[in-house]
Amino acid sequence: MEHNHVFSLEAKHALLDQQIHEENLRPNPDQMTINRLKKQKLKIKEELAQG
Repeated sequence: MEHNHVFSLEAKHALLDQQIHEENLRPNPDQMTINRLKKQKLKIKEELAQG
């Protein structure tokens, strides 16, 4: 896998992690949003593992 693509995926993964963290800090976290973000994060992790 191209280095730039890996870097881009890692950046997206980190951003999703941050978004999940921020959602969890809210007084009433939206579990549907958290689950959606976690699924996106998992897809990126799987793509990186296939690399």
